[in-house]
Amino acid sequence: MVQPYGDKQIKLFSLNSNRAIAEKIAEASGIPLGKMSTRQFSDGEIQVNIEESVRGVDVYIIQSTSYPVNNHLWELLIMVDACKRASAHSVTVVMPYFGYARQDRTAAPREPITAKLVANMLVKAGVDRVLSLDLHAVQVQGFFDIPVDNLFTVPLFAEHYMEKGLCGEDVVIVSPKNSGIKRARSLAEYLNSSIAIIDYAQDDADRSEGYIIGDVAGKAAILIDDILNTGRTFSEAARIVQEGGATEIYAVASHGLFAGTAAELLDQAPIKEVLVTDSVVSKEQLPKNIAFITASELIADAIIRIHERRPVSPLFDFTNPNTEN
Repeated sequence: MVQPYGDKQIKLFSLNSNRAIAEKIAEASGIPLGKMSTRQFSDGEIQVNIEESVRGVDVYIIQSTSYPVNNHLWELLIMVDACKRASAHSVTVVMPYFGYARQDRTAAPREPITAKLVANMLVKAGVDRVLSLDLHAVQVQGFFDIPVDNLFTVPLFAEHYMEKGLCGEDVVIVSPKNSGIKRARSLAEYLNSSIAIIDYAQDDADRSEGYIIGDVAGKAAILIDDILNTGRTFSEAARIVQEGGATEIYAVASHGLFAGTAAELLDQAPIKEVLVTDSVVSKEQLPKNIAFITASELIADAIIRIHERRPVSPLFDFTNPNTEN
């Protein structure tokens, strides 16, 4: 069934990377998920079949390009092509997690910039707009020749910690690497707390000589990062912060991939709680102290605002969500 908004029509579709968040987005937005099916042939080819009309409709496709990254990316590209050939009015990709975003620059000779390549593929396939959640680097938006709305999870995290009473001068927000200072400062501003940074004598590849810039002694420390992959960054940072005199340690990340032995490393680390959003469905074991916060309502609100041509900027501040800027 087509969901009307005035004289506009909209449909949501979910691919296979994260059906759970898609169902939550559908419930929060009041827009039911459209009917479609996918199959994979024995040689690995992916087939997509849209089982209802999308002619003249604004289509929103929900898909994280998480593990298995390449399967989910190709599934998305094929779905976009199917929508364009079925005469959809527009196609917006709702991408809670953008795989390949970490390959956003040439860090060594002869390296590709794969994030740009993926952006080119999506644009060429016919995507009209992208709605993302906490891109690894905000400048990735510039790789697309179409509008990109990048939502931030820091307000959600801030609300969570304020409800737990983790705010003020007794709390310090810690960036576990020097590239994440802006993210740490943003959360610190919400919580009215100080910040600290973990730096290393050599580089991030050598975690043996880490030290703290800032004061963590006698405070509750919240480690913050955008992607929790192997768990090594948080594990080492927690050890350093504990040695620095922190009273208790929390960790928060936008996207919980939990690859390999991440759960085991985090279980052994002195971390009281590991908080992530539901942007990714991990195929690996999860740590015992895991906690989830849903980004579905934030994404649903953004979808409606985009579709109704209203500002998305109020979603960046949970303290005043109704301000139209």
